[in-house]
Amino acid sequence: MKPVVLLLHPPATISSAALRFSSKSHLRKRPLNISCFAVQSESTKVEVSSKPEYKPGMLDDFFLNLFRSKMVQEVGWDSEKPGYDGLIEVANRLTMKGKSNSDTIEASVRILIALFPPLLLELYRMLVSPIAGGKVAAIMVARVTAFTCQWLMGTCTVNSIELPDGSSCQSGVFVEKCKYLEESKCIGICLNTCKFPTQSFFKNQMGIPLLMEPNFNDYSCQFKFGVLPPLPEEDSILKEPCLEICPNATRRREVLNKMSATQCPKA
Repeated sequence: MKPVVLLLHPPATISSAALRFSSKSHLRKRPLNISCFAVQSESTKVEVSSKPEYKPGMLDDFFLNLFRSKMVQEVGWDSEKPGYDGLIEVANRLTMKGKSNSDTIEASVRILIALFPPLLLELYRMLVSPIAGGKVAAIMVARVTAFTCQWLMGTCTVNSIELPDGSSCQSGVFVEKCKYLEESKCIGICLNTCKFPTQSFFKNQMGIPLLMEPNFNDYSCQFKFGVLPPLPEEDSILKEPCLEICPNATRRREVLNKMSATQCPKA
């Protein structure tokens, strides 16, 4: 009980000057504690809000050059621009070369097939795709896609999706903001050189159903390996209007003297 008494009634031997010094020291320490807490809180907010951006590496340059070389072989023409900008120009030429959208889709499928060694796709379809009703193959290609295709699409992650039987599976890939769509600025290029040929390639060449769901508002895209897509002619995505930044739509609005975007002429 003595410590309590001392706190309530300090003995006369303690001078008033010492009490004033102790009180001032105590007051000086409190703002320091509050200041440290504020700085810590601010730094925590910055750390949570910041997202790491994907930075291409040497392996990405290899994939870019390989993909572009196969596209150039199919088109028979190459751009003078280097890197990704040149790839987009070749993709534009690919859409103009075909007499129809079907021609462009078939040419894009041939490009994807040319990226793989002979017999590899057939062996995968025969030996891996049937395992566990196709779930093993779907999970594998989802991880490979997220690892090898960020140079083309930007930051993407593997996520869980719902399969037609109601079960969930880690066979999805979510693209935060597709670089290919952002740079091409065209829904027709997205659909006919990416979405439809990629869906066809995985289904027919690797035995894995794939549904791709691009979002033309925020440029994100959801890959769903193991989910059958609708027939191209029945896909509601064909009714999407052109992007406002689409150069083809801009020229079309100028010619027709219309302010609203119409269906993409390349879709």
